[in-house]
Amino acid sequence: MSLETLGWGPDLDLALSNAVSQSPSATSLVPGRVVRQQRGLLTVQTAGPAFLARAAGRLLHQAQGVEALPTVGDWVLLQPPASGDGEALMLAVLPRRSVLKRREAGSEHDGQLIAANVDVVFLVVGLDGNFNPRRIERALTLAWNSGATPVVLLSKADLADDAAERVLEVEALAPGVDVLAVSARTGLGVEDVRTRVPPGRTGVLLGSSGVGKSTLANRLLDAARLVTQPVRPEDDKGRHTTTHRELFVLEHGGLIIDGPGMRELGLWGDDAEGLAQAFADVFALATGCRFTDCGHQNEPGCAVRAAVENGTLPEERRANFEKLQREQAFQHRQTDAAAQREHKRMQRNQANAGWARTRSKRRGE
Repeated sequence: MSLETLGWGPDLDLALSNAVSQSPSATSLVPGRVVRQQRGLLTVQTAGPAFLARAAGRLLHQAQGVEALPTVGDWVLLQPPASGDGEALMLAVLPRRSVLKRREAGSEHDGQLIAANVDVVFLVVGLDGNFNPRRIERALTLAWNSGATPVVLLSKADLADDAAERVLEVEALAPGVDVLAVSARTGLGVEDVRTRVPPGRTGVLLGSSGVGKSTLANRLLDAARLVTQPVRPEDDKGRHTTTHRELFVLEHGGLIIDGPGMRELGLWGDDAEGLAQAFADVFALATGCRFTDCGHQNEPGCAVRAAVENGTLPEERRANFEKLQREQAFQHRQTDAAAQREHKRMQRNQANAGWARTRSKRRGE
């Protein structure tokens, strides 16, 4: 498989040249893309073979947190194993053009990388009971923060009588974002999805369990490569079928990443750009407020409140904007402290791993 098939382009040629100029020893390293991630195990596809790989100690030591470590979609420089069946060492992560991330479920501080170097984030929402405008707004904020372009896919459209109305509803809360009704079973909209990941470009499927991400990926691949299960009939909740993240090359040359469903999409990091794009209408209204620091509560001359009162802005959208704004502000305050804690934790883990390897060697294991 050629690197170009995996999405390699002139920007990565330049990044590789810069890496070599900064460290001449990098000429002995092999570039490749992380194509699979499962329980911390990474598979890197090079222009030749694919290798199981782990981050080298130097990369772990230099990383300021989990955000600096490789994830699926990343381009890395690795040292192949001395023997054909050993593990390769990843010594560097090439600069990313985008990174999709979230706050780890159940944590206020820790983050989780979802995918890197993606061009399109497909936000998959089921029309069989999963539809939730407020969750779509949150997912759009996450997607815009990544640096990629969001596209909303309303899946299982064959099961909904109001698919066209739902498309219009989402278009209203996501101005400028493409919204497609799709059905993996009938093929509705599938070709429209393909056209949004032309050869060499990468898309990622993001959504809750049971919304049909893997079924759609199988349809895009024209093969039953991924295991799927129906939702639970008693509550329409999804079942966690996919347990890993994987990048696939589609027949026409586009690339797609599928992964486990996510019920929680917490914001992580201090990037406020996603919020500004997901709620561009609210930000535009806020410019008409009497006070520049208006909190859109009970301040006199609040243009946002006025829009709610005259019916041009839904109160639910305003409340969700305020909620996400508070969440973003909290993350901004936590960023530096959380990064320091994560760096110290990784240093401890590295020291413990080194001590364990030394003890094994002394015992002749």
